[in-house]
Amino acid sequence: MTRSYLLDPAVGGPLPHPAIDYEGELNPAQREAVLTLEGPLLCIAGAGSGKTKTLVFRVARLVETGVPPEQILLLTFTRKAALNMLERAATLVGGSTHRAAGGTYHAFAHLMLRQYGSAIGLRPDFSIIDDGDAADILNHLRLELGAHTKGTRFPQKKTLQEMLSKSVNRGLPLPELIELEYGHFREHLDDIQILAGKFQEFKLAHGLLDYDDLLIDLRVLLEDHPAIRQALARRFRYVMADEYQDTNPIQARITVLLGQEHGNVMVVGDDAQSIYSFRGATVRNILEFPQQFPAARLIRLEQNYRSTGAILAATNHLMTHAREGFPKQLFSTRPAGEKPALLVCGDEAEQSLFVAQRILELREEGIPLSRIAVLFRSGYHSFHLELELRKRNIPFTKWGGFKFLEASHIKDLLAHLRVIQNPADRIAWQRILLLVEGIGTKSLPALFAAIQAAADPFDLTAVKAPKRAREGLERLSAALQEAWRRREGPPQRVIEAITDYYLPILKAVYFDDHPKRVRDLDQVALLSERFDDLTGFLSELALEPPGDSRDGQLAVSADDEERLVLSTIHSAKGLEWHSVFIIWTLEGRFPSFAALRDPEGLEEERRLMYVAMTRAQENLYLCYPVYAYDPASGTILAKPSRFLDEIGPDLLERWEIRRRER
Repeated sequence: MTRSYLLDPAVGGPLPHPAIDYEGELNPAQREAVLTLEGPLLCIAGAGSGKTKTLVFRVARLVETGVPPEQILLLTFTRKAALNMLERAATLVGGSTHRAAGGTYHAFAHLMLRQYGSAIGLRPDFSIIDDGDAADILNHLRLELGAHTKGTRFPQKKTLQEMLSKSVNRGLPLPELIELEYGHFREHLDDIQILAGKFQEFKLAHGLLDYDDLLIDLRVLLEDHPAIRQALARRFRYVMADEYQDTNPIQARITVLLGQEHGNVMVVGDDAQSIYSFRGATVRNILEFPQQFPAARLIRLEQNYRSTGAILAATNHLMTHAREGFPKQLFSTRPAGEKPALLVCGDEAEQSLFVAQRILELREEGIPLSRIAVLFRSGYHSFHLELELRKRNIPFTKWGGFKFLEASHIKDLLAHLRVIQNPADRIAWQRILLLVEGIGTKSLPALFAAIQAAADPFDLTAVKAPKRAREGLERLSAALQEAWRRREGPPQRVIEAITDYYLPILKAVYFDDHPKRVRDLDQVALLSERFDDLTGFLSELALEPPGDSRDGQLAVSADDEERLVLSTIHSAKGLEWHSVFIIWTLEGRFPSFAALRDPEGLEEERRLMYVAMTRAQENLYLCYPVYAYDPASGTILAKPSRFLDEIGPDLLERWEIRRRER
């Protein structure tokens, strides 16, 4: 007789989770999107309609039905967004969702190229360079080519970098782009194309990839290597792409290539929130998804959980003026609330006075500063307001427009780290060698050749160099060798070795404000704390550079003090606040002068206004000064934004500003 024995679940195995209440948690449209697992799906998600919740529940549903988490790929526009979604999904079905692949297109490309890049000639220790480094390489090649010595003006390095990047991201051949936007350089087209070819050769020879290369090389890998494409299709059987309206042509092509083997592609987005054309994004990708996948199912999320009915009425009416798009009418079950306020101020000073005073009044009413935001079209639009906020001791954090990694002392530090990660990185070597007293640009080629030929590239004691440079080279050599010994450990230890060497240089070169710059180095060390290796840290910095500031410095972590948020509209996308102020709603500022000359640009400016307005939950204030001088154009700005007319006077409440008698 056989006795049966019942085994308990393995220790450490997944704990049972209660069944997910899809009926109670999701509205009908969300539920349809979550439960549609097979085949292509286009989910048009209006602002505040719970698209993140929909993606979270869909990940959970896939896992619940037995799909291994490793077969799920979630593409987002920030690493933080992907991690947040997977963590929320874990609360529904358990921690296994952390095994799903989630991140940005660039981060996913980076990971795949580390694993499969050898198939297209990439070395595994490649470095990722930023736009500034790319411009420096182009300048080096430009000088080698002798183009700068020709009779007419040749484009500068930054212009060249912008040309090449725009060509890639917009999917336009270089000659066509130059004809469209850089016609004054058309006579140099042949030399620019030669330079573009040499740029690619230089990067390949030195193990360097810029942001655009990550996407291009992944596309090439998927298009030219069917076996790898099929392997990735088996590995990622369910592909989801968030914010699809903000993808560029290469990202859209990658999405199609990843999904064409099995068809299980869900893209989520809102054509009315496509606002990143300056990065090469195109609204065409989401509009034409049904042509890429003819069997695609279309689901609209229109119930808004964020804003009052009065705010939604204004935003809905604004978007009736859009030339094309998927029709939708956002609605809410919340009370209508107050109409958005329209503030006509005498001048910029009065605009700042109103915003600052009203913010303090809201705080007295119990609204924390952190739940209030001031939004603007461009970073410089808030300068006057910042002065007024400081006068009144109103603490704030500014998002967008802060280029921390472009500061020269930060680039110095990162250059030292990059040569540890990739000793063939010539641009990084050039930067750190020029910091050594006695070394100039003329001696760089010979120095770099000696370094590349050496068995130990960090032993600089034997390289031929000017006598004045000997001591500095020995100190640099000792620092690099110590950093190299620490490279397998936490990146913070590597940073310590480099910082000990670099601090005397920083104090000598930037004496006037060196205390502030030293604090910036400390911020880099803090950023590195959550990373286990140097390659991961440098890659993350390159792929998602920090950009928020607090009192003129990088905001690495939250502090205890509640702070008002100042933000460009582009940086505010996806976020929400109780009360929102939109300033400078003047023709020439919002919409911008550039957009006024371009029908497509004007369409995007309208979408930008829509994004700004839909950040508000309860209170929305639209402000403009009746008179302002614009130094950039040399004109007087005195016409209200056309978008205020498109919203309509019946949907706004006009506030009259009167001065209190002293």
